[in-house]
Amino acid sequence: MSMIQQTSIPEMIAQSKDVIVNPSVVTFERYEKRGTIINAAMYVGGAAAISGVLGLTGGMSGLLSGLIGALIGFFVFTGLVFYVGRSVANGTGTWDEVAYTFSLFIAPLTVVGALLGLVVWIFHFIPLLGALIGLLGMLVSLVILLAQAYFAYIAVQSSMNILDQGKALTTLGLAVIGTFIIQMVIFAIL
Repeated sequence: MSMIQQTSIPEMIAQSKDVIVNPSVVTFERYEKRGTIINAAMYVGGAAAISGVLGLTGGMSGLLSGLIGALIGFFVFTGLVFYVGRSVANGTGTWDEVAYTFSLFIAPLTVVGALLGLVVWIFHFIPLLGALIGLLGMLVSLVILLAQAYFAYIAVQSSMNILDQGKALTTLGLAVIGTFIIQMVIFAIL
């Protein structure tokens, strides 16, 4: 059993490129023990900060609340994947492995989504072209969402060692539902 290592942002970017270009359980497993939940938080936090800067909508308070919200959502979701994966699907991974594995695709796709939003915003002032770019932006956003779901499915299999498709999907589904409920409770309190 190997110890989890610390890794740098440039290494994580290279690992992200590999898992996005070569998505498979084997590719994710190659990296799952190379980082910690702290590495994942830095990577996802950095992506959320970049996304916030590109959004330019809520000023400094919007940037900070977006960053905190993204990190809380990430921790809640990966924590639920870990908990449900262990409790319901008899997975054997660690929260470090889950968080790190998920960060490798969530961070870059967050930045891509923010860049897309910026492009749509830039062109929205031009009547016909803006509408076409907006429509294309919605289509690309859907593709990003589907890519996240696909990568999450593979990441659950890898990080929690759940190769049964039904158990992997159950783990993801319950984690998504639980995250939604927790976020609604937090929103209602605030």
